[in-house]
Amino acid sequence: MDSSSSPAPPQAPARSRGTSNASQRWSILRRALLARSSSPAPEGTCRDQHIKDGTNNISRKASRGFNLIECHSLPISQLKKSLENSSSGNENDLGCQKDVCVYYKLPCGSSSKLNLVYRREDSLELNDMEASNRYNIDTTGLVCCWPSEEVLAYYCINHSDVFRAKKVLELGSGYGLAGLVIAACTNADEVVISDGNPQVVEYIQKNISINQETFGETKVKSMILHWDKEQASEVLNTFDIIVASDCTFFKQFHESLARTVKSLLKHSATSQAVFLSPKRGDSLDKFLGIIKENELSCELIENYDPTVWNLHKKYEAGDDRSWPNYDKEHCYPLLHYSVNLELDIGWTFQKFFPFSMEVPTRQFKGIQLQTHLSSSDRLP
Repeated sequence: MDSSSSPAPPQAPARSRGTSNASQRWSILRRALLARSSSPAPEGTCRDQHIKDGTNNISRKASRGFNLIECHSLPISQLKKSLENSSSGNENDLGCQKDVCVYYKLPCGSSSKLNLVYRREDSLELNDMEASNRYNIDTTGLVCCWPSEEVLAYYCINHSDVFRAKKVLELGSGYGLAGLVIAACTNADEVVISDGNPQVVEYIQKNISINQETFGETKVKSMILHWDKEQASEVLNTFDIIVASDCTFFKQFHESLARTVKSLLKHSATSQAVFLSPKRGDSLDKFLGIIKENELSCELIENYDPTVWNLHKKYEAGDDRSWPNYDKEHCYPLLHYSVNLELDIGWTFQKFFPFSMEVPTRQFKGIQLQTHLSSSDRLP
């Protein structure tokens, strides 16, 4: 052993760290609820200040990402000024002190860009939790743009031909980065960006409005879509492609998510659903079980993009320390996609999928089917 190098400090087991973080989160929530029902805070102090003090010791979100798309913060005042000189968006909607703007320079054309308005990371309120209880939804879409969303957006840019002239739906989109990127870079016919949280959908619509000039002829709209509700007849089996990122985390939504995809995906040999999800403990495995219970076929794609894969391996090995708390189970999204063959949905999850290959013969409704997938009509 080299005596000049000291060993890395020991880390607590993952289970212990997770239990500690969870306990601190519940403690913060408890104090927030007590503060809400107690007498007003002393003059000159913020009621929630003592609650915020505890948040420095836990992680509410992944504080890093893969940094696949160049971006930087943009003052809201600068965005408002630029909108005054354009026909897209309403600058009067951008005055909320809770909001920040992020400028994305998209690698799909010399002038392609997006301005996205987000909720400030430290501005989540108890009203947001009350809304989640009222609509049986989660509030993760208000927290941040999660790493899987960025990877999905980057992946769609690199496979833009697949979306050309297609009708596309993003499920559980949060602020809608992937859907907006598809609208800006792929010449899709129509992109619908959906979430079950009405507050999140307000942000989606705001982001659609301020980027309208970037979308060209592509029709873009927002939608409140609850997976556990029966979908309107006009949208049933109408989408060529459905995309989603990190939507398999909450196990209570697995069944309704599988049914939603099956009901909205068009009955066509070229229709498909593209998901990116970290394993997150046994959550993804549980989702695969739900898929099989719904008589859907599945395989897993682990290495789907060389840039993303190389970054993942560097973070995992510690060769790149820009993401110090990187954890494969929670940070690296696996690609899984479904295809609609004969009125059945076949969910495909595979370790590695080249750009063109022969898929082994499978049984669908008792019929032997063999399909050739290529980069021109299927995502690899």
